[in-house]
Amino acid sequence: MLETTEEHVLSRLNALKYEGYLRRIGTFFNSEQLGYHGTLIALRVAEDHLADVVQAVNRYVGATHNYEREGKYNLWFTLLTPSRRAEEKILADVAALPGVEHLMSLKANKRYKINVQFKLV
Repeated sequence: MLETTEEHVLSRLNALKYEGYLRRIGTFFNSEQLGYHGTLIALRVAEDHLADVVQAVNRYVGATHNYEREGKYNLWFTLLTPSRRAEEKILADVAALPGVEHLMSLKANKRYKINVQFKLV
């Protein structure tokens, strides 16, 4: 058992975030077990529309890991939805955004999870 306080832990985490060592701390859920559906989305977006498409995608609660990439498909994000119907609606909306030239939905055939453990002194 570590001998520390909640205040000390929160203070240290805030300092690490401020110093740029931490970006985010969150939980991982087994989304499929909770009834959610996930997919990786690759978009080909015209450069002059990229910022607007990024903002539009970020408005969806289930859209995460939204990153610009080099290459033919220059915007990638993951989408987690409570139903296939909700997924299809969001993807149709995103595909119809000005500047979106093509959308690929890349569903995983097999799930890989990386287990990271930090030994803190």
